[in-house]
Amino acid sequence: MPVVINRLTVMSIALFGAITLAAAPAEKELRYAPGRADSYPTKQTNQSITIAAVPFTAEDQVKAAFGKLDPNKFGVLPVLIVIQNDGKQSISLDKIKVEYITSDRTKIEATPPKDVPYLSGVRKPSIQNTPLPTGSPRVSRKKNPLADGQIDVRAFSASILPAGDQASGFFYFQTPPRSGSKVYVAGMIEMNTGKELFYFEIPLSEGGSN
Repeated sequence: MPVVINRLTVMSIALFGAITLAAAPAEKELRYAPGRADSYPTKQTNQSITIAAVPFTAEDQVKAAFGKLDPNKFGVLPVLIVIQNDGKQSISLDKIKVEYITSDRTKIEATPPKDVPYLSGVRKPSIQNTPLPTGSPRVSRKKNPLADGQIDVRAFSASILPAGDQASGFFYFQTPPRSGSKVYVAGMIEMNTGKELFYFEIPLSEGGSN
């Protein structure tokens, strides 16, 4: 009987160790944290609000935020939005609107995170692909590899931005990255006055507005 107990103990320890090792990569992936908005070159400041917009296309960028998943391979461009509030008023983000605007002024709306895993046409995009101006997803009955959970976890979800704080997350656009594009951000409202803040239009290349 002692021998059986020892074997069970060893097996339990081994099983616990295997579970811990299996869980470690997931925990590491969830620790991703963006920098301050004013630390990015692609940013714009209006009054006391700074917004950075960063398209994630480089392999190291994508891996840091999404692990093994690369949304770009499925025609989905993830753009990190970081909003830094250096003012004295809290900001409502409930009605925030973010669009990807190409060099020819074509507007592409963000696809809701809950719809991204159901997009059809799972293939690597070519630069000649025509974007969907409205951003409306083409829904498939079968989930694709984008349904691993990271899309929703990384999505922008803040509804209120307190004074002196910042909020961040990704918006997803059905387009390949395009030269000369910008990100348009509007719909932010001062909570104490109900006044809508001036819109932002941030070039997605270094040397943008400050």
